[in-house]
Amino acid sequence: MSNRTNVKNSGRIQPSDEQSLGDQLRMMHRAFMASPLRNKIIWLSITIVVVIVVTAFGQIILNRWYKPFYDTLERRDLPAFLHQLVVFAQIAGVLLVLNVLQTWLGQVIKLRLREGLTDDLITEWMRPSRAFRLANAGAIGINPDQRIHEDARHLTDLSAGLSIGLFQSGILLVSFIGVLWSLSDGFVFHVAGYAFAIPGYMVWAAILYAGTASWLSWLVGRPLVALNGEHYAREAALRFSLMRVNEHIEAVSLSSGEANEKKRLQRDLSSVLEISYGLLRAVTRLTWVTGGYGWITVVAPIVIAAPVYFAGDLSFGGLMMAVGAFNQVHASLRWFVDNIGAIADWRATLLRVAAFRSALLMTDERHEGDKRIDFKTSKTSQMSFDNIEIVSPTGCITLREQSVTIDPGERVLVTGAPEVEKAPFFRAIAGLWPWGHGRIALPVDDGLAFVPKSPYFPPGTLGEVLAYPGPTDSYSKGELAAVLSKVGLGRLSGRLDQDARKEMNLSEAEQRLLAIARLSLHKPRWLIIDEALDTLEDDAYQRVLKFMDEELKGVAIVNIGRTERGNDFFTRVLHLDKNPAGNTLRRLQPRSLQPADPQLVD
Repeated sequence: MSNRTNVKNSGRIQPSDEQSLGDQLRMMHRAFMASPLRNKIIWLSITIVVVIVVTAFGQIILNRWYKPFYDTLERRDLPAFLHQLVVFAQIAGVLLVLNVLQTWLGQVIKLRLREGLTDDLITEWMRPSRAFRLANAGAIGINPDQRIHEDARHLTDLSAGLSIGLFQSGILLVSFIGVLWSLSDGFVFHVAGYAFAIPGYMVWAAILYAGTASWLSWLVGRPLVALNGEHYAREAALRFSLMRVNEHIEAVSLSSGEANEKKRLQRDLSSVLEISYGLLRAVTRLTWVTGGYGWITVVAPIVIAAPVYFAGDLSFGGLMMAVGAFNQVHASLRWFVDNIGAIADWRATLLRVAAFRSALLMTDERHEGDKRIDFKTSKTSQMSFDNIEIVSPTGCITLREQSVTIDPGERVLVTGAPEVEKAPFFRAIAGLWPWGHGRIALPVDDGLAFVPKSPYFPPGTLGEVLAYPGPTDSYSKGELAAVLSKVGLGRLSGRLDQDARKEMNLSEAEQRLLAIARLSLHKPRWLIIDEALDTLEDDAYQRVLKFMDEELKGVAIVNIGRTERGNDFFTRVLHLDKNPAGNTLRRLQPRSLQPADPQLVD
């Protein structure tokens, strides 16, 4: 199936590798409009707009103050000079209050934007099955934590800062362009005995000056967009490598693999440094342009107005007033020059966040044309499998028994040769891995419980871990202690209020026993286990079987794992086989920063 969907024609989400800047902005705007923080952010924005407008008015008054102030200096009028200092203190005091208020409002807007965007990304990421499927979608599924945490923070900071700066520049431009026009409207030039005037001379000079700077800045700074995007991707890859080594440091140490891992980390570090030096060179080139224009700006307005001043048609105070107005207009016009680096950074960060959010929204509709397992709700209280074939990146797995029906209370073992990957079958039953063929019908009731090979325990006390995902107060301490004793973890009964992660060093086997123990509290009607029993020692294994036999009476149990160890707990055995001639799931090579698209290949 092609993922090149036209959003305008179908109304569906467009893949991120086809999204234009407008598409990305529209998607983010829709997310903003749906945010519960929308109204708060709008009111904060209205307030800061009012503050900026009032500040611009105050700056116009300050600019008018230049003429009488500098004229008193030219006249050496001390009393008038002191009076103008009092006037300046009043104007500056008001502007200071406005500046502090604007800074505070800007920071609050950044925090609110980050709260809204991060909450939106977490909400979309945590929709049922999305996070798992995204993790198997290729490059876009790597490091979602960085996209949600760091990229979202950076994007909201840049968006708020650039938006406020752009609006403020626009207001100052509108406010001072009229002032500058009126000041330069009477400028008269004398050349070779001729006198002529250029209406709005200083305005045209400011536009030409800033326009040239903006054009050169964009020409030199444009590569920063791609460089910043690649820089973020390589930084994320280095961070992921460091986390991977830290998570598996015991296995690395036991296999004496430190030297090998060091080479991998150094390779990732070299990749980051390579792009960082590229960024350094690009920023240096841009600084030549922006810094050069910054220094020229110190004298440019005086040089531009000098012919009129030296001709005697402009007082010193009038010159300073014209220079002040020119600087305000020029500063507004050169906003792009001053922020080209930040704009490039913003564009690259928007691409990463928009690509991630687009991939989240597309996860549910991706591969609609691919061959998929047909999931049904059984009209009876039975579970059934028909002609099951599951495709994965490592090959194809089939259920040898083509038509299987499992009754309530039945105990079934699903096994296979050691080389057969069994996890995809477990994920397929759970609806996490839909790629393949055949039909899976689940019971109409909702009493299904899944025990993965590596159980998940949330941060919290041992009591909270046992009660998860329900509240701890749903069970008494006596009930919690009893289930621990039944699986051989009675020694933990008195530690229900202790932190399960920080204060207890539970082995992998104990963690699996803990996951089995809490099933007695939740009382499922169907239980699907993925190789969680295979690593248990014989005594723990037999204790678990006894626990399930006594505590989970009437519960249908489907255990995916190794062959049963010499007892008749399971009444039926199903078999998984690897099919070399079956379909495979290949991954397309993703474009830079874009999601890969797994497809079935016959």
